[in-house]
Formats: sequence, C-alpha cells, structure tokens
Amino acid sequence: MKLVILIGPQAVGKMTVGQELAKQTGLKLLHNHMTIDLVSPFFDYGTNEGRRLVQLFRHELFEAVAKSDQPGLIFTFVWAFDMEEDRIYIEGVAELFESHGADVYYVELEAEIEERLARNTTENRLAHKPTKRDIAWSEAELKQTATLYRLNSRDGEIDVDNYLRINNTDLDAETVARQIQRQFNL
Repeated sequence: MKLVILIGPQAVGKMTVGQELAKQTGLKLLHNHMTIDLVSPFFDYGTNEGRRLVQLFRHELFEAVAKSDQPGLIFTFVWAFDMEEDRIYIEGVAELFESHGADVYYVELEAEIEERLARNTTENRLAHKPTKRDIAWSEAELKQTATLYRLNSRDGEIDVDNYLRINNTDLDAETVARQIQRQFNL
C-alpha cells in the first residue's frame, strides 16, 4: 500500500499531476475537491458544518482504502505551513496509512503565481472542480490566500525520508508524474 500526498498552493497542478500519476501507477486519486464539491451544495466549505462533513468523508475514505487490498491512494491538499492544524491533519492522515503498513510519499509542487492564475481557468480544472467555475471569485481567492498563508514549505521543513519538491512552472503534468514515479519507484 502506498499513499502519495501531493501538496502545494491552489492551481499549482496537484489534481492534474495526480490524474497522470494515477494513469501511470494504477493508484486511485482523491483530489481535495472531490469531497469539498460533494458537500458544497449543502454547506459551504468555509462553515463549521461544511468542514466537518468534508473531514468526515475523507477520514472514512482514508480508513477504507488503508484497510483494503488496493495498491494505494494519491491525495491532494493545500497545506498552509503557517497553520499548525494543517500539519497535524497531514501527520494524522500519514499515521493512519502507516498504521496499516503503507509507505507514505510527500510531493510538493510549486509554480509562479502567474502560471497558477493561468492554470486556474483550464478546462480540466473547471470540469472537475465545480466550486472553481466562478473565475472572478476563484482568482481573488487564489491571490488572497497567497498573501495570507505560506503555501510552500521552507527548506528542510518537511523532514521525512520520502519527500520530493518540484517546481512545475514550465513542466507538463505527464513529465511531473513520471518524475514522481521514478523517484519513488511507484
């Protein structure tokens, strides 16, 4: 069992890289908006109930996959490194999988904000993330969170054996997925 945690800021390409990595490895992809967009018709993710339900669905999926005979999971997450609760959350996800014998791999993507703004409007992103289809809102949120939070780690901050950081500003998703697959022998 393998868990690949793809982290990085919004529109950096986590879902698209995850889709390519899933094709190349046979691992299943749970991109973070699959649960956010499931809950959003009922409760906004910014509300306590919205966050609770998203966390509940994710936890149940994580536990079911971790206990299964599936080869593994790819999970995408926007990690605010200046928020202790995000670190605790990711450590908890990793511990859940590790407690069932899984190997955990961390892949951090980074890209220039101009590239992220361009990726924010791609057909693939909008097809798979209904809550991002309000482009004006999504762009404003991307810019705002870039100033409010630190969405990429500092050197040495992610202190684990299986860690890879890729600046994918000028790389396509297939190339990045191949790098990940080769690095971790997935």
